[in-house]
Amino acid sequence: MAKDPRLIQILELKDTISQLNETIKMLNQSLKASQEREAVMQEQIDYLTKKLFGRSSEKRSVQIEGQMNLFDEAENEADPSAPEPDEMIDVKAHSRKAKAKNKDKYSNLPVREEVLELPESDRVCPQCGGPLKAVGKRLVREEITYIPAKMEIVRYYTTTYKCEPCCEGRTGFDKGVMIRTMVPPPLMPHSPASPSAVAWTMYQKYANAMPLYRQEKDWLAIHGVTITRATLANWIIYCAEHHLKPLYEYFHRELLKRRFLMADETRIQVLKEPERDPETVSFMWLFRTGEDEGPTIIIYKYTQTRAKYNAADFLQGFEGYLETDGYQGYNDLPGVKRCCCWAHYSRRIVIQGK
Repeated sequence: MAKDPRLIQILELKDTISQLNETIKMLNQSLKASQEREAVMQEQIDYLTKKLFGRSSEKRSVQIEGQMNLFDEAENEADPSAPEPDEMIDVKAHSRKAKAKNKDKYSNLPVREEVLELPESDRVCPQCGGPLKAVGKRLVREEITYIPAKMEIVRYYTTTYKCEPCCEGRTGFDKGVMIRTMVPPPLMPHSPASPSAVAWTMYQKYANAMPLYRQEKDWLAIHGVTITRATLANWIIYCAEHHLKPLYEYFHRELLKRRFLMADETRIQVLKEPERDPETVSFMWLFRTGEDEGPTIIIYKYTQTRAKYNAADFLQGFEGYLETDGYQGYNDLPGVKRCCCWAHYSRRIVIQGK
C-alpha cells in the first residue's frame, strides 16, 4: 500500500529541521570558539601594546579600565578614615597619640602667632565692672597657610660718583674724575625676563606639566601681567641655549671623567620635527654616574634613531665600566668595559625557570 505523499513530505521536513538544528548547534559552538580565540588575541594585543608603548620599569602598576586619571585623583585618593596629624588613632586594645613627626616636617616653615584678644569694649568684669587684664595665652591649634607668590618690577639705577676736591670748578671736556657703578648683565637682552621668572616658567612647564597657554592665563588672572605664551616660549628657548647648555656641557665633561657609568634608552614621540612624520619613533638616552666617588650626575640625550654611533659619540673619551641592559648597541665601544644589569639578569632567570 503506497504511503500518503503528505505524510512523506512531513517526514522529510522533520528530517530537514533536525539537520538544521544540528547545523545551528555546530555554528554556535564554532562562534563561541571564535569569540574565545578573539578574546585571547585581544588580550595579547593589549599586553604587547602596553609593553611597547607603556612605561618601561621593573615596577609596573596594574592598568585596568576606569583607572584613576588626572581629574578624579582627589576623589579616588580621599579616605575619610585617614587620621589628621596629631589625631588620636586606635592601636588594637588601646588608643595612643600618633608619633610627633609633624614638628620635623614643618620645622623649616616660619611661624606667625595669631593671638586672639578681647575687644576693648569687652574687657570689663561682668561682676564688678573692673578692667580685665591678660594673664596668659594657650595654644589651640596650628594651620598651614598658603601665601601666593607676588610679582614686582625691579628698576636698576646707576650711581655716578665725582671727586669734589680735584674736580671743583672744572668745565669743558676735562671735568675730572667721575665713576659710575657697574650694571649687572641682563638675563636676556632687551627683555624684562629675570632669573626667577624664567625659572618659575620652566618649573611649571617641565616639572608640573603646565602648558604655556595655561601659564599665560595665570600671569594675567593671578598677577595681572600680560605675557603671551610666545614670549614665555622665547624665554625658555633662549635661556636653555645660552645659560643651561654650557652647564650641560660642563656636566657632560665631568661625567666622562668617572670610572663607572650606567646607561639606558627609551622610545619617545616628537610631534613636530622637520622632515619627519609625527608617528616616527625617536629615542631619549639617559647616562648617569654610579654610586662611587663624587656627586651623582644624570644627563639626557635626544636622538632620532637608536643607532650605535649615538652612544659612541656621547661616550667618546670615556674609559671605564658601563652598566646597561641587553641592547647590542653598547657592544665594542672604544674604551668601554661593558657590565650587565643584575636586575635584568635575575628577571631572565625567573622567566626561564618558568
